[in-house]
This record gives sequence, C-alpha cells and structure tokens, in this order.
Amino acid sequence: MTLDPLPKYRFLVTLDPGDAYLPPAQALLLPLAASGAFQEVTGLGAQLEVVSYPEGGRNDSVHQLPLRHSWNRITLKRGVVRDPGLWAWYQAGLADSLGARRDGAVIVLGPDGVPGAAWAFHGGLAAKWSGPDLHAEQNAIAIESLEIAHEGLTKVLQDAAANALPRLSQGR
Repeated sequence: MTLDPLPKYRFLVTLDPGDAYLPPAQALLLPLAASGAFQEVTGLGAQLEVVSYPEGGRNDSVHQLPLRHSWNRITLKRGVVRDPGLWAWYQAGLADSLGARRDGAVIVLGPDGVPGAAWAFHGGLAAKWSGPDLHAEQNAIAIESLEIAHEGLTKVLQDAAANALPRLSQGR
C-alpha cells in the first residue's frame, strides 16, 4: 500500500438498481439510469450544526453542543448523451411521493487503476436535474448535471472498494 495522494481525475460512479420503497411501475424505469461516465463529481461532504451554550457562572468558555447532522448533495456532471438515464430517474421521483431511491458509490482509482478510496451514499433521490447551457459561438460539449439528495455517506474500506470493481464491469 502506497501513501501517495490519489489523483482526482480517475474515478467511477455506480448507481444501484433501486430499493424496496419503489412501486413496480417505477422499478421498470430503473435500468435506464446511467452509471460510470461522469466528468465531475462534487458534494462529498457533511456538516454538524453546533449551538453555543453559555453556562451560567462559567465565564471562561462557552459549551459547543451538537444539534443535528446534514449531508451535502452530490452533484454529477457529464456530457449529454442520447440515452434518457438521468432524466428518467429524475422523472421517476416525480411520479410517486416515495421517490425512486437508489444507493450508489463514488470510487477513486489510483494511478494503477485499482480502487484507492470509495464513499457509498444511501437512499439517494434525484433532487435536481439541469440541462446544458447552449451557445452557438462556442465549440464545447453540452453538459447535464444531476443533484442527489441522500441520507448518508459511508467511507468504504480499501478492500471493499477493490471488491466492488468487478461488479462495475457486470453492468452496474
């Protein structure tokens, strides 16, 4: 195991087929959701809201008490492709109040192509889809983005991340 920092330009994104909350009509749409080819992933993070509590008679410090924990939205960006994957997932969430929840992972690869770090998200909903900005005077790729609101991140151990790689080649 090397202790060199991982490059940020080699990564994979996986989206699981769905979960038990999904009505059968929405489950039919899930194979359309894309995984893998994203050019940018942002939002891997969380924050703990803390409230200051000054204790009476204690003037040398203020207590910092945890209040609630929240997770950042994960944003996926990719070039627009002709398959309806991300749009179909977003629409599936609009059709039912339970939404089309999915689990997934972001896997960072080392220079040798072996997974070096991974984060799994749980109970993700396609919360915001953004289409491309179009400009006739620019020679650039049309980019779409999808924000995923989720119920938590888990840091996956390196051995588990390496074991997830063969599953990715099986259509995940």
